[in-house]
Amino acid sequence: MAISKVRLKAWFDKKITEPLVQILRRGAEPKQLSFSAALGVTMGVFPICGVTVLLCGLAIALLGSLCHAPTVMLFNFIATPIELSLMVPFLRLGEKLTGGPHFPLTSDALKKVFTGQASREVFLSIGNALLGWLIATPFVIVGLYILFLPCFKILVRKFSSVSPTAKSPTGMHSDFKSKERVA
Repeated sequence: MAISKVRLKAWFDKKITEPLVQILRRGAEPKQLSFSAALGVTMGVFPICGVTVLLCGLAIALLGSLCHAPTVMLFNFIATPIELSLMVPFLRLGEKLTGGPHFPLTSDALKKVFTGQASREVFLSIGNALLGWLIATPFVIVGLYILFLPCFKILVRKFSSVSPTAKSPTGMHSDFKSKERVA
């Protein structure tokens, strides 16, 4: 039991903690980090498995310097376990919005999916889950941004290796002392 806790902590440190600390030490702005983290989680809970990395890459390409690519990808990775748990709520939300039939999540339905007998129902359920995600996305991204912003303000202040005076253009010459000329 103790060995698995040690392994889990080592994995967590290597995959999540160390990359996050590296991002914070590079001196990115808290607003950009908050937006990027919210975007990464929102894209990371997309209800089709295996597509989230492509979505994040597309979002990074479209948004350019508005988002911080490593933060988007890190939070996409962090959101992976949440993705599976939110598929059913997105499916049910989409069903309510469309008034469509209730897709049964039973072992018989799963058997039909694997044997290819439930293709129409499966495609409708995927469409409903996508609609549910699409409707929830603006609320999720805004809520996460509001949640992450104070956290990143504190973390950037704690871990940033760039001093506040070095960021401002007037602060770059603060160490320069002018010599007086004697005539």
